[in-house]
Amino acid sequence: MQKRKINSDQFAKRLGAYSHGYSIDVGDAAFIFTTGQIALDNAGNVVHPDDPAKQAEYIYETLNRILKEAGSSLDDVVKTTVYVTDMNDFPKISAVRNRYFTNAEPVSTLVEVKKLVKEGCVVEIEVVAVKGR
Repeated sequence: MQKRKINSDQFAKRLGAYSHGYSIDVGDAAFIFTTGQIALDNAGNVVHPDDPAKQAEYIYETLNRILKEAGSSLDDVVKTTVYVTDMNDFPKISAVRNRYFTNAEPVSTLVEVKKLVKEGCVVEIEVVAVKGR
């Protein structure tokens, strides 16, 4: 088994001792895990404050770049977890999600939380992908 951290300057500055993702090779497959992503630019500024749809789109693009670093894509996602600060935003976020997962249709969990780590962030998304090697 081999594991590799996925970190890059093209992703938001990390707020602590964690990696944006991990790729773990097991047999003929690579399992890719991402940390929960929020809508932060490379300088750590909140992108589209309090706009759940635009934040979700920004996050899915970030997740796709993280997965690409591991030789994968959103098409390989098998599990996603979405955290929202307001469950009423579900229809807006779901519409964005559905555009990005037309092929993968991963199993999903949606959870409402009181707040996220940065003021103005209303969506956090993490994924697990599996890619044949």
